[in-house]
Amino acid sequence: MKENEIPLDENEKQAKARALWIKGYQAQLDGALDRAIQFYQESIGLYPTAEAHTFLGWAFSFRKNWTEAIEQCLRAIDTDPSFGNPYNDIGAYFIEQEKWEEAIPWLEKAMEAERYEPRHFPHYNLGRVYLHFKKNEEALEEFHKALEIFPDYPPARRIISQMNSRFN
Repeated sequence: MKENEIPLDENEKQAKARALWIKGYQAQLDGALDRAIQFYQESIGLYPTAEAHTFLGWAFSFRKNWTEAIEQCLRAIDTDPSFGNPYNDIGAYFIEQEKWEEAIPWLEKAMEAERYEPRHFPHYNLGRVYLHFKKNEEALEEFHKALEIFPDYPPARRIISQMNSRFN
């Protein structure tokens, strides 16, 4: 803190940290990963949130830095175990590394998370795991569950169509 600078109260820290997280998200969408990582880290330094840790992990995943991506998700879970995104993200990172078995418990935890909006993702990802293991009926069931949650989810529609044409 600079001399004569008034310290921020908790609400101000939260608001500033959220603004930094949003800047990080926008930078990431713009493809500026270094800037995104910097904003996420500043946000966490000011007021750690599960969202900032999760999105920092997501930025690291763009570089295929799976170890750091998973570490950030674990920190997110420590910060707020009810937030579902990091559970799904860990599962997805294991899938990317072809650690199929390791992905399953994380995807299941994402499905059970109290605070989680894109609930179709873990079903879709678990379907991918089952498909890898040639458990086609279980895979189809998960893809259909994803569509029950998000009826217009193109990847689930596409893979169901491919499976139907392959098996009919």
